[in-house]
Amino acid sequence: MEQFEESIYRLIVETSTNLPGDVRRAIKAAQEAEDRATRAGLSLSTIASNIQMAECNVSPICQDTGMPTFVLHVPVGANQIVMKEKIRSAIARATKDGKLRTNSVDSLTGANSGDNLGPGTPVIHFEQWERDEIEVRLILKGGGCENKNIQYSLPAELEGLGKAGRDLDGIRKCILHAVYQAQGQGCSAGFIGVGIGGDRTTGYELAKQQLFRRVDDVNPVPELRQLEEYIMDAANKLGIGTMGFGGNVTLLGCKIGAINRLPASFFVSVAYNCWAFRRQGVLIDAGNGEIKEWLYPRGDEVSMEEEPEAAAQPAETEQRREVRLKTPLTEEQVRNLRVGDIVILDGEIHTGRDALHKYLVDHDSPVDLNGAVIYHCGPVMLKDEQGEWHVKAAGPTTSAREEPYQGDIIKKFGVRAVIGKGGMGKKTLAALKEHGAVYLNAIGGAAQYYAECIKRVNGVHFLEFGIPEAMWHLETEGFAAIVTMDAHGNSLHADVEHDSLAKLEQFKEPVFK
Repeated sequence: MEQFEESIYRLIVETSTNLPGDVRRAIKAAQEAEDRATRAGLSLSTIASNIQMAECNVSPICQDTGMPTFVLHVPVGANQIVMKEKIRSAIARATKDGKLRTNSVDSLTGANSGDNLGPGTPVIHFEQWERDEIEVRLILKGGGCENKNIQYSLPAELEGLGKAGRDLDGIRKCILHAVYQAQGQGCSAGFIGVGIGGDRTTGYELAKQQLFRRVDDVNPVPELRQLEEYIMDAANKLGIGTMGFGGNVTLLGCKIGAINRLPASFFVSVAYNCWAFRRQGVLIDAGNGEIKEWLYPRGDEVSMEEEPEAAAQPAETEQRREVRLKTPLTEEQVRNLRVGDIVILDGEIHTGRDALHKYLVDHDSPVDLNGAVIYHCGPVMLKDEQGEWHVKAAGPTTSAREEPYQGDIIKKFGVRAVIGKGGMGKKTLAALKEHGAVYLNAIGGAAQYYAECIKRVNGVHFLEFGIPEAMWHLETEGFAAIVTMDAHGNSLHADVEHDSLAKLEQFKEPVFK
């Protein structure tokens, strides 16, 4: 059992730090489908670099290492109690080593357990089979993409698509709507697993099970195979693109399964997964606990390094400029920025997520935020033997959660820039215009890429909120992000959503009879 625990630890580290080969191939295909000079193309290049850096550094691909979910097939008579104990021990060790972020939070008090253990975490499913080996599959699905999961109860009326009935065509409409509603907030281009039927619980479970399939597999059910192929083609005509910046590739994979349902219920459940599709599996020798085989292609089988080529020129529709700024920022500097500008930041920035935003609405800030930059980020942090903190992973979190607070905080403290992913809503956009601030979209999931830009940890407040929710003061150099909401009332996110809705409407008419 000690060797079994070591094998589980290796599986966790591999899943968190080394994107599997089948996922890498899908991302490389997306790179080939995009103009590399566009926002989507540049984002995919950053993603590719981040994947390579995570592999080399053996560090998390994305700072949100998600909800660890294990599915085990074990021989009849295997001691599942002891196996569960060893899995939990491996999870705690991986967290201590900085391979997982501290993600287990008490739902009532908000207290972070600090070791990813607690009621309901990690998720462990056991199934018996008549084989002597142990099969373990693990998926790390982050909160940003988990929040874009969606479940439909048919019949339904869907925005842009009209009525969806209890048939294959209604299912088709639900899946397309699921991709549309995710926009860039789930770190597109993404993957989806779809569960047809079941009840509300088993439908979602089936949807997540589909994500354990290989990207390049073929559905054995002809109707579902045809539907998967259709969705891949149609979804990539919506123009949402990588990070919701617009582009040719919105979906990297679609897997659909079906189970029986009650006559009164017809659920279509969609599990959305970001481009950082972290799942891996192993076959373990039940006798000695050692890994016999990896179940998905290893990441090092597919290099993400780009082929040498002539420098691409900006597309005519995406002429852009780079502006280098040092914090704190002035109102004049910010009002000179426009949607599409690439901003390179030097100087101190401050992380802040849900707990901090809620706190700042009713309290003073422990540091001066006039002219400051707030980074929607929950980093992976480790403390060395000298007591110094170091950033191990630091990509952006989904900004939409801060919409109720952000405008008030900009006004109250004089914040000049907010960094995050996925954009924000009308209230924040109005505050940016009124008070002279901008929203900068960083590349979701690129946790190693941005960690390289952080040169020093200047300090931290509110560690009692937990490491992801604390207010970290970070000294940056060369931190690049794109202006997607400016101080003149312009929002790239609103434009892409409007355009993609118009494109969604072309799929109203029945396809499957």
